[in-house]
Amino acid sequence: MIGRLTGLLAVKRAPQILIECHGVGYEADVSMTTFYQLPEVGEQVAIWTHLQVKEDSHNLIGFTTELERKLFRQLIRVNGVGPKMALTILSGINNQEFAHCVGQNDVATLTRLPGVGKKTAERLIIEMRDKVDEFAIPDSASQLQPGSTTSFKTEAIEALQALGYKPVDAEKMIKLAEQSSESVDSASSLIRKALQSSVQR
Repeated sequence: MIGRLTGLLAVKRAPQILIECHGVGYEADVSMTTFYQLPEVGEQVAIWTHLQVKEDSHNLIGFTTELERKLFRQLIRVNGVGPKMALTILSGINNQEFAHCVGQNDVATLTRLPGVGKKTAERLIIEMRDKVDEFAIPDSASQLQPGSTTSFKTEAIEALQALGYKPVDAEKMIKLAEQSSESVDSASSLIRKALQSSVQR
């Protein structure tokens, strides 16, 4: 089991990254919450990992905090929630926000996340109710790390599609985020604003 990786961040293209460790490149899918916290390409990075084993593939999923990985592992134990949906949930809301939704029986906010229907949201609330107390603590590391790219709008749209949003919806979300009074200077900040606006509607 690969539990943690430390190396150089060689590729950073949401929602996937590649970390080079002693000449070996490890690809990992990450949530947008983790993506915001990554350093620039070429810098040293350390992530916690979860190894998803299938009959035809082994996929790594990365997290900047052990707490986020723990929540991910709790989520995939819920009936009907697979790794992709768990990453989508963690991309749309952070640990604290998810705990708040569960504690307040907030089905409406959860169903705004792509792929999460009413039944799944209700199941999440029921099955996670006794497990979210430790996730209600704010994550002091959840600060945005600005990136630099000449085509971050396209990158942001592609990242939203990879998370499960339809192309037309992803474009609408990015357009609305661009119209916000808060300036955006990277794909990461654009994706974050688009996801926050989607959840807050």
